[in-house]
Amino acid sequence: MAVIAAPRVPALRTAPDLALTALAPAAWGTTYVVTATLLPPDRPLLAATLRALPAGLILLAATRRLPAGAWWWRSAVLGLLNFGAFFPLLFFAAYRLPGGVAATIGSVQPLVVALFSLLILRLKPTARLLAAALVGTGGVALLTLTAQARLDPLGIAAMLTATSLMGLAVVLTKKWGRPEGVPLLAVTGWQLTLGGLMIAPLTLATEGLPATLTGRNLLGFLYLGVVGTAVTYALWFRGIQRLAPTSVSLLGLVNPLVATVGGLVFLGQVLTGWQSLGLAVALGALVAGQTRARRAPEKPLDAS
Repeated sequence: MAVIAAPRVPALRTAPDLALTALAPAAWGTTYVVTATLLPPDRPLLAATLRALPAGLILLAATRRLPAGAWWWRSAVLGLLNFGAFFPLLFFAAYRLPGGVAATIGSVQPLVVALFSLLILRLKPTARLLAAALVGTGGVALLTLTAQARLDPLGIAAMLTATSLMGLAVVLTKKWGRPEGVPLLAVTGWQLTLGGLMIAPLTLATEGLPATLTGRNLLGFLYLGVVGTAVTYALWFRGIQRLAPTSVSLLGLVNPLVATVGGLVFLGQVLTGWQSLGLAVALGALVAGQTRARRAPEKPLDAS
């Protein structure tokens, strides 16, 4: 029996690694409210372009590094999955769905990552990790869905596709790593720039540029580009390199949890009994999944 090699997963996952990686989905949890309150209405492609391209160009200018060899096409593939396709689909869903519905769909990402890890990395997730992913998704559903939630079919399809693409990107990033000696910010800049360049022509051809942008619009784009993209994706890619794929994707549950807590703190919202239960279940699944990930990393499959 031969063992198919898989990317080495560090035996020790430190609390700082988990905390820094969790900052990314925590910041992304604010995307829905920023889109609804600060961005121009019905401009998903414009929002995607201005979130990706300026941040990518800034990182390129700061790092002064370009891809070499195979990293041109790898950066293009990851740029498409993480930004060129993901961002337009995400904003399309954000304009058409309540944040709770979008967050619930996005919370299935750990299951998507587990499937791609099995197919691409030949890593078999533990039963406990899969259970944590399922329970976490159920907790998020209890937390965010209400009887008044609007279920737009196109928005649901867009969010499900976006979640699947990002899950595939997580696994490919784990598989390919990054070029030796190249800063993480440079790799992030490559993907953001290439992804943004993929969206820009479609934006100009279909939506065009708005006649004016208000101060609120500029503030929203600045926040999403700097905090919600350049900084957080660098932390996210760092976490992918240091943690197991399913362990990283479970941190995505932080996204709807932060969105809910923000509503409680800043908007005066109140949780129902079922929503309180959902919050507790999702938090429990997140903690249980990370605890198990530190004890028993995913294992490569045997093959004859």
